[in-house]
Amino acid sequence: MSARTAFINARLMDPASGRDETGALVIEDGRIADIGANVLADGAPEGMETVDCGGNVLAPGLVDSRVLVHEPGETYKESVASAAAAAVSGGITTICTLPNTNPVIDDVSLVEFMIARGHEAGLVRLYPYAALTVGTNGEKLTEMGLLREAGAIAFTDGVAAISDPVLMRRALAYASTWGALIIQHPEEPNLARGGQMNEGEIATRLGLQGIPACTEVMMIERDLHLVALTGGRYHAAHVSTAAGIDAIRKAKARGLDVTCDTAPHYFGLNETAIGEYRTFAKLSPPLRSEDDRRTVAEALGDGTIDIVASDHIPQDPDSKRLPYAQSIAGATGLETLLPLVLELYHNKAMSLMAALRAVTAAPAARLGLDAGTLARGAAADLVVIDTERPWRIREDHLLSKSRNTLFDARPVQGRCLRTVIGGRTVFQRED
Repeated sequence: MSARTAFINARLMDPASGRDETGALVIEDGRIADIGANVLADGAPEGMETVDCGGNVLAPGLVDSRVLVHEPGETYKESVASAAAAAVSGGITTICTLPNTNPVIDDVSLVEFMIARGHEAGLVRLYPYAALTVGTNGEKLTEMGLLREAGAIAFTDGVAAISDPVLMRRALAYASTWGALIIQHPEEPNLARGGQMNEGEIATRLGLQGIPACTEVMMIERDLHLVALTGGRYHAAHVSTAAGIDAIRKAKARGLDVTCDTAPHYFGLNETAIGEYRTFAKLSPPLRSEDDRRTVAEALGDGTIDIVASDHIPQDPDSKRLPYAQSIAGATGLETLLPLVLELYHNKAMSLMAALRAVTAAPAARLGLDAGTLARGAAADLVVIDTERPWRIREDHLLSKSRNTLFDARPVQGRCLRTVIGGRTVFQRED
């Protein structure tokens, strides 16, 4: 694209400001120079490149706040480059990466490595989380101050819970001194140990050890007491149960600095998706009951759940094509995040603005990122979306190295047509 580009005939939707109008957006030197219904009303000046959006939605690029990239260590599952290609094909312009690599991202040099690899890939903005404990072993806190200075945007042990309450108290207190965010995988690990799926009738029928739904709320309620004690900033990842959601709702009413996210798995599917030992449906936390699924969707609608993340956990075929108890938990999600979030809009669980906010302005604001907005002067990270286009998710069409999607063959509505980062088109759909 040229230095000055105009996106015209667009439905401008900016969840950060509430803007929803037909108009144009002008990019200059990689940032948004102007936007509005009256912009270029008399046509673009000579020499300005134009992109006709055809009346489709022009929104901020999606911010995916929970992505595991197996680099360094297991790039045959996913590399930064392959994750970036998958992300932009789904309208995602920013990814926040978990520290559960090999080695774990618990050192300044590894934070710097991840940032550099993101720049080298040149497709998506990458922001790394750093491990909260050394090796994500849950025993000793990392050098959080140094890691933050190196570019870590928050602290988490990713797919592992912090089970020691004394350690969590120290982490919240220490992080609160500079306003850092602590992200927890909310599951009481001793009660969940050895579990394979949600505890209940289906687990009993399949002969699989269950994980009680209460493991989630037990950890969340413990942590909320520690947040009240320390004044820390806390975020519960991939909430999946009615009890956990209720605890977070009450904590917000008390004024605690608490947020949470969920993933499309937990509002789009329930435990019946496991069928006859379908390992692609093995997740952590596990798929829950239909009542829990409905509560997750309702909590997105009323704003209790702030963010939707892909929870992209790629696993290679050898890790999934095993007996259910031996297979590794996780599912891909980068390329399916947008259409599955749009299901909430099409099913009238959320307005289109609220659905887009959950994957743009909300995660950007919570993590303090320069993203998720169409404000003048903001980075020109954009997505053009046909919210009505029907298509079917196909595992063999995914760009992720690992194609362990739960949603193969699912009919969806809404698709990314173009992704722009810093004013540069990095993906354009041809079909």
